[in-house]
Amino acid sequence: MSELRLRARHAALSVAISLALGANCSMAQDAPPTPEKASQLDTVVVTGTRATGRTVSESLAPIDVLGARDLQATGTTELATALARALPSLNFPRPSLTDGTDGSRPAQLRGLSPDQVLVLVNGKRRHTGAIVNLNGTQGRGSSPVDLNAIPIEAVDHIEVLRDGAAAQYGSDAIAGVINIVLKGGASGGSVNGSFGKYSAGDGVQRDGGGDIGFALGSEGWLRIAGDVGHDDPTNRAGVDLRNPADPSYGRVNQRFGDPDVKHQSAFINGEYKLSPTVTLYAFGNASNRNADAAGFWRPGLDSRNIRSIYPDGFLPIIATTSKDRSLVAGVRGQTAGWNWDVSGNYGQNQLQFDVDNSLNTTLGPTSPTHFYAGTLQNTEKLLNLDVSRDFDVNGLHSPLTVAWGAEYRHENYEIDAGDPTSYVGTGAQVFPGFRPTDAGSNSRHSYAAYAELDAEVTEKLSASAAARYEHYSDFGRALNGKLSARYAFTDKVALRATASNGFRAPSLAQQFYSTTSTVFINSVPYEVKTFPVTDPVAQAFGAQKLKAEKSTNYSLGLVVQPTESTSVTVDAYQIRIGNRIVLSENLTGTAVAAFLTAQGYPGVNGGRYFTNAVDTRTRGVDIVGSWRPDVSVGTLDLNLGYNYNKTDILNIAPNPAQLSQNGLTLQRIGRVEEGRITKGSPRDKLTLGGNWRLSNWGVRADLSRYGQFTVLSTVPANDQTFSAKWVLDLAVDYNVNSWTFTLGADNVFNKYPDQVLAANSTSGILPYSSSSPFGFNGAFVYGKVAYRWK
Repeated sequence: MSELRLRARHAALSVAISLALGANCSMAQDAPPTPEKASQLDTVVVTGTRATGRTVSESLAPIDVLGARDLQATGTTELATALARALPSLNFPRPSLTDGTDGSRPAQLRGLSPDQVLVLVNGKRRHTGAIVNLNGTQGRGSSPVDLNAIPIEAVDHIEVLRDGAAAQYGSDAIAGVINIVLKGGASGGSVNGSFGKYSAGDGVQRDGGGDIGFALGSEGWLRIAGDVGHDDPTNRAGVDLRNPADPSYGRVNQRFGDPDVKHQSAFINGEYKLSPTVTLYAFGNASNRNADAAGFWRPGLDSRNIRSIYPDGFLPIIATTSKDRSLVAGVRGQTAGWNWDVSGNYGQNQLQFDVDNSLNTTLGPTSPTHFYAGTLQNTEKLLNLDVSRDFDVNGLHSPLTVAWGAEYRHENYEIDAGDPTSYVGTGAQVFPGFRPTDAGSNSRHSYAAYAELDAEVTEKLSASAAARYEHYSDFGRALNGKLSARYAFTDKVALRATASNGFRAPSLAQQFYSTTSTVFINSVPYEVKTFPVTDPVAQAFGAQKLKAEKSTNYSLGLVVQPTESTSVTVDAYQIRIGNRIVLSENLTGTAVAAFLTAQGYPGVNGGRYFTNAVDTRTRGVDIVGSWRPDVSVGTLDLNLGYNYNKTDILNIAPNPAQLSQNGLTLQRIGRVEEGRITKGSPRDKLTLGGNWRLSNWGVRADLSRYGQFTVLSTVPANDQTFSAKWVLDLAVDYNVNSWTFTLGADNVFNKYPDQVLAANSTSGILPYSSSSPFGFNGAFVYGKVAYRWK
């Protein structure tokens, strides 16, 4: 823990420096800060507790609150990117050459898997995406929620609970909970438009959106928000100098960067009072995203090319169409002193794969160049009951909140096969279609019941206890509990602590997903098939039925608010996960290729599968601080965030005997995957920011330090540690009447991550790592116009 303490000292030093220099900094926000912004610790929260009226400072567990203006001030139109810039504990890389993941990128909280964080909307569980992240990304093997399907314009604020909460909310809440609270009410609205591009001259982004409220008679309201945009691709690939004899030699043939994306999304949120004590509510969304991501260039003389179709070679495109739909409807009210909420929840994510500008070598010169490769679909349906009541109990300082509830959940995961031309023989280059043997529909259901007690035991001591029982039709039972407490030494200093256990059920996608992808191993492309654990081929490699992940969480935190304008919270945590579900190494070699050919997979030279093979422990600390100093001109708000995070592998299950037989010498979990889990995300992250306002003018500055990360190779000599980088974002706005005009720049000094070693760069064609926490596109300049009304 000595390294952790050293990082904490560095963070404290950074606080002192930023505060000392604050009066000379140029900092801004879209509009004047609200009173809540000036004292965020006084903001009432609903996440992590079922007691009413609890504020951030009174919370028994660490929680962050980000308002709509905080998100919009980050300059991005992507919700996940906005969260990553505002939260030091969130990591959101921008991988490239990772098939469908290019367009549906995963985010990590506290360095854990993207599907180990639960996402709620208005307190209701959000469905996960259909995609499975496979090819060398952080969060490899996960199927998380698609945060970018939710338009920022629909968001009132976001509460991020940085603590395990499976005993309160169920599966997935290991790293924490993200609760997205939608805008409501009949009054007010906004419209906005933005335009920007990267300093390299590409990646033009055009976006427009807005929100508006309507009255539904005298007893209700309906709010509508939407967003539409088009992001051009970026390219940071190097010149192809591999084969002087190839007709494509000496050109930039590859596309390495962000995909071409067109997106549209809409959200509705409404309420109607049926009586003074009963309210009908509903909210839902529809989102479409079309992403064209480049695969790896096939040179003219490559055996995977047919020169009568592409004389100079070709760049295949994976075109994905993501359709996200959700609807939650319910009734809440009060009866005999009991608060109750009954709701139904439907969510679906569909991801269609098409392959353009490609071919199938098996079909020869008559091969088509466009292929329908198949569709993934994840559907979730829930019925939920929540009940709570406050009781006056002798000896307690406040009423005792008693909460209980029940939930039924049904999940279905489908794979639809592609056209025969997409999978016959070697299949479509870059992404062979899903075969009929891959296709299928798999379902499960689960039941859950929970109970929670919460009260202020004394004037200084608050405590809560929660328990939840769940039963899944495919893997069995889980019982989880949580204890939390907070002790206020004074009204300015408090100590808080939590202890809990949790779980995450293996997703249906992890159990049944099957496809073939082009994977680079030491810069060499391989065709690798992901097998479901039930497949005889996977079992021949040692696959077993998946079990639920199990976790234990501990946290200890200090809350200090010495003045009305100054606050600091420090929270240390430990998260231990057993039976962690990971994707095995890419199992390759001559014997593997021969075996797969014999099993009916010609041209496939590697395999992999999901496994509960790893136990991990994550330790870290979060520091969050804010200060509003008295300045002679205007107003100034300063803030700091710091996260230190270290994951260790405590145990790796013994290698299956099958991987050491019949001439094989394979490792199910090797150093590449070990490195991705323990070193693949930044060890720490520091954010320093502030807003300065004077009359109609505002300036905002956000300085982020992304700590070092490491990528391990199958060849130790090719391991590489990437150095820490500082990235500065600036924005200036001018407010007149109801208009706001903003000019901003992200990554002002055009910072790039370290270039990868020559041995890992595919002959210089792929110069950067896809694990870079801030991408590798360089500086981005944008302008924005917004109009708001009350």
